Amino acid sequence: MDDSDTSAILAEDLESSDSRRVCCCFKVPESRRPPPCSCPFSVTVEPVMFLSMFSIVLQWPLSTQYLWDRISEDVGYNGTKGGGGCNASTVDDPLQKEVETLTAQWNLYINMGGFLVGLIMVTLLGSWSDRAGRRLVLIIPSLGLAVQASVYLIVMYLKLPVFWFLIGRIFSGLSGDFNAILAGCFAYVADTSGRGSRTFRVAILEACLGVAGIFASVIGGHWRRAQGYINPFWLVLATNLAAALYAYLFVPETVTPDPEARFLSTRHHRAIFHLYSSDAPQGRRAKLWLYTICFFLVVFVHFGCSDLFVLYELSAPLCWGPELIGYGSAAKNLAYLTSLMGLRAMQCCMKDSWVALVGLTSNIVGLIAISFANSTALMFTGYGLSFLFMASTPVLRSKLSKLVDPLEQGALFASVACVEGLCSLLSSVVFNSLYPATLYFMKGFPFIFGAIILLISAVIIGGLGCQEEREGGENREGSVIS
Repeated sequence: MDDSDTSAILAEDLESSDSRRVCCCFKVPESRRPPPCSCPFSVTVEPVMFLSMFSIVLQWPLSTQYLWDRISEDVGYNGTKGGGGCNASTVDDPLQKEVETLTAQWNLYINMGGFLVGLIMVTLLGSWSDRAGRRLVLIIPSLGLAVQASVYLIVMYLKLPVFWFLIGRIFSGLSGDFNAILAGCFAYVADTSGRGSRTFRVAILEACLGVAGIFASVIGGHWRRAQGYINPFWLVLATNLAAALYAYLFVPETVTPDPEARFLSTRHHRAIFHLYSSDAPQGRRAKLWLYTICFFLVVFVHFGCSDLFVLYELSAPLCWGPELIGYGSAAKNLAYLTSLMGLRAMQCCMKDSWVALVGLTSNIVGLIAISFANSTALMFTGYGLSFLFMASTPVLRSKLSKLVDPLEQGALFASVACVEGLCSLLSSVVFNSLYPATLYFMKGFPFIFGAIILLISAVIIGGLGCQEEREGGENREGSVIS
């Protein structure tokens, strides 16, 4: 898609937004200060999303590998000395299984600590942005992620116990973590997009996640092999600081900041409660809950499986080294781009609900292939079959956004971010506990478990899609009769 197409989409968004949105978002009052600089390109929050995701994907596999190496050193396991994840001939090595178990457990503790704190903070930050402005919800979490990277660097320099990784994760959670950035970015897109193009605009934003993931995955593996862990984490720190600086300098505000807006207020939680308890217009509440449940199930599987991919690849029988782990992560993140292109193509001939079902089918088939992967070729085949796995989440975000009033977008995406935080916590608990528990009878069982959960979500989306088709047909019929 070239620059002219992007400009046309943005122009369509401005024209198609309803009068209330135009009034509250695009008519800039005198009290709203423009950013210090203007961006020369037709982008707004996309660079913030790109930089933040780049730092997350760069540090995620590296921190798992660092935990693996530190724990291996502590227990006396030397299976990584040859440069790979393990020695393929030691499939039943008890020390390897101990390292796998301890690494999975520490991943669980670190994620649980961060997400428990972040779950509370992201709810406050997201709803607070309706009154205080969107830019703050982009800047604060970016600085928190920078603090986390700083703590990780100190741990590596001083070889402190891995317990300090948990402390760094909690600092990030106190700022809202990456979920707060997601909430701010998607609320911003909802502020500046029309109903007709919202799904594709959300998909573009999610494609930024994939592009950042591809670059970070390829760079991370080679860099770690050449220079170890410390230098890549300096880049993680720099990208988070750059994201905060960009949001401050270039992102225009879409909300008129209220100087009396209080951060610590029950108002934010009441707004979310009203959102999910009100049934006006009639039938909205049931759809809002069902689509939220579907979103929860899909993201639950995405987070849970992502937690295990690196660990699955490090151990026998795959025994991947840093380069292959980087290529595998890049292949998985390439699906963000292929999903964007597939979504755009499928929207020409089918409704959004059926696009989501195609994406879920791709994800299910890919996970089943990965669960039986005993070779590098089969593992990459699983990644290839999942080439549309990200087509479902933009549809779900867009459908949720269209169900609420334009002035409720902040509260909605605060709740969606809260759901994502809950997904991250529960998926980390479930999948990191399930993996060591099933190592002895089927190593890939967690991926089969994820495919079953996605099937439940597909049934719900299919049912809602059929209901919307019937409602649309009845409305058209009523219009013709009248």
